[in-house]
Amino acid sequence: MKEEIIIAGFGGQGVLSMGKILAYAGLMDNREVTWMPAYGPEQRGGTANVTVIVDELPISSPIVDTYDTAVILNQQSLDKFENKVKPGGVLIYDPYGIHRPPTRTDIKIVPVEATRAAIEMGNSKTYNMLLLGALLALRNIVPDEAVIRGLKKTLPERHHHLIPLNAEAISKGKELVANYLQA
Repeated sequence: MKEEIIIAGFGGQGVLSMGKILAYAGLMDNREVTWMPAYGPEQRGGTANVTVIVDELPISSPIVDTYDTAVILNQQSLDKFENKVKPGGVLIYDPYGIHRPPTRTDIKIVPVEATRAAIEMGNSKTYNMLLLGALLALRNIVPDEAVIRGLKKTLPERHHHLIPLNAEAISKGKELVANYLQA
C-alpha cells in the first residue's frame, strides 16, 4: 500500500534524518521509495521538510500535493501543511512550541509529547526517533527490523553504539500513541 508522508519542522530537529531512516527502512523491506528533502540555506534553525513515499509498486513521481500522513514539529510547518493532509489521513505533531493546534475534523490528529519524552530519556537526540516510533505505530509502513537495518545503513559506523538507544526511543514513541490505536 502506498504511503505519502511529509515530515516538517526546523533544521536541527532531525527532520531529514528521520525521513532518510524511514526511506532506507522501506528499501530494507524491499519496497519502492522516494526521499525528497527541501530546506533553506540555514543548516540549523531554518525550515526543513522531507517527502517520503513508500509503496510496493514503482512510484511515478516524488512530487505530491497532498499527503496520507504529516509529522509536524513546529507552528510554521503546521500552518503550511495541515490543509495538505488527505481527508482520512493522519497528522502527528509535538504540541511543544505549537500555539495554535490543528483544527481539522476530517483527519486523525495525534499529539505526541516527544520533547517531554526526550527529556525523560535524558537525550534530546532521541526526539526524532520518538516521533518515528509514533508514526510507525499509527501507520504500519515498515516493520521494526527494517527500521533497525535502515539505522545501520544511515548512521556512520562510529555511531552504531547509539542504535539500541534509538530502538528504545522508537518503542517509547509507539507507547506514547497507544491510546490512539483503537480510535
